[in-house]
Amino acid sequence: MEPLDTELEDGALELPSDPMHLNMGPAHPAMHGTVRIVLELSGETIVKADVQIGYLHRGFEKMCERGTWAQVFPYVDRLNYVSPMLNNVGYALAVEKLCGIQVPERCQWYRMALGELARISDHLTCDGAMAMELGAFTPFLWFLKAREMVWDILEEETGARLTHSFGRIGGMARPPTDAFAEMCHGALGAIINIVEEGEKMLLNNRIFVDRLENVGKISGADALSLGWTGPCLRASGVAYDIRKAHPYLKYDEVDFDVPVGKSGDTLDRFLVRLAEIRQSKRIIEQCLERMPKSGPVSVDNPWVVLPEKEAVYTTIEATIQHFKLIMEGAKVPAGEVYSYTEAGNGELGFYLISDGSGTPYRVRVRPPSFLSTAGLGGLITGRMISDVVPTFGSLNMIGGECDH
Repeated sequence: MEPLDTELEDGALELPSDPMHLNMGPAHPAMHGTVRIVLELSGETIVKADVQIGYLHRGFEKMCERGTWAQVFPYVDRLNYVSPMLNNVGYALAVEKLCGIQVPERCQWYRMALGELARISDHLTCDGAMAMELGAFTPFLWFLKAREMVWDILEEETGARLTHSFGRIGGMARPPTDAFAEMCHGALGAIINIVEEGEKMLLNNRIFVDRLENVGKISGADALSLGWTGPCLRASGVAYDIRKAHPYLKYDEVDFDVPVGKSGDTLDRFLVRLAEIRQSKRIIEQCLERMPKSGPVSVDNPWVVLPEKEAVYTTIEATIQHFKLIMEGAKVPAGEVYSYTEAGNGELGFYLISDGSGTPYRVRVRPPSFLSTAGLGGLITGRMISDVVPTFGSLNMIGGECDH
């Protein structure tokens, strides 16, 4: 009998086979939120990937159109629920742009400091989850420990650890606490130490690096064509950051760098987020140094800002003002506006239309992770099943934001 390993005609040893279809999600340990990926496989190689979102769709935009302008804040908290303060600030700036309102200087520095704390929380969660999903559970716990330090500060300032509803049209709900600067200085150094410990453990681990390096690569041109922004775009070498390109608040007055990657792979997306944590620390320290120690954090405008509680209880004028703003809402001038800020995943945009009433006529959101997730299929096609986990994790898809 002729040996099986002898050379035969091409295809003689190949058995006919159909591609296998595999569902990942919508309930799957590697899926960030409820998203489904239908994979067409040849062995363990992905031939085709159909990424399906929408399982968490809650009608966010239509819910926002049923209440007053101020009642939208709890909804935007639940877009990217890992860094809700950035959503609060982004929406407040959009309404203020429509109203032609400039908030006091103290409020601008305060918003920046809180927003950068939220950005640190976002990046710690993303990179920690990436490590955990590849089996590195200890760095995940370390990064969550650092995130808890951020949440301790936010809880002290806002009264809530996660969904704060702290932003207001024309300012913030309350001024900074007396211990705000001290808490930030105490936590930021400890957070960077934890990040450095995590880096030593992960980046010196050959298995971890091999799982990320040259996986899920995308060029800067392709990322731009998909509408990518934020860390995912910057990891592909495009140094576009709204805080630098189109400064808002006081970002044009602080010194910070825009980290960029070289290869546009999953490792670069991991490293860019770690570098941005360090830049956020720099920004926060400058905010704390330059923020006035006293002064208002809201504009002196009774048409949009609620009166002090004591005045509501003791004067008829404040009672009427409070009643009108709560029951009818602030009368935002008729018109339309698009306002955009640098959120945890990139450009978070709000397109608002006002008909002059106290209720938004239209609210539309541009969620950055929606566009990042749209590129997932191309990143994993031709790769192995195991590459789906780190690649998808590096995009940081947040269900509430993506499906809105």
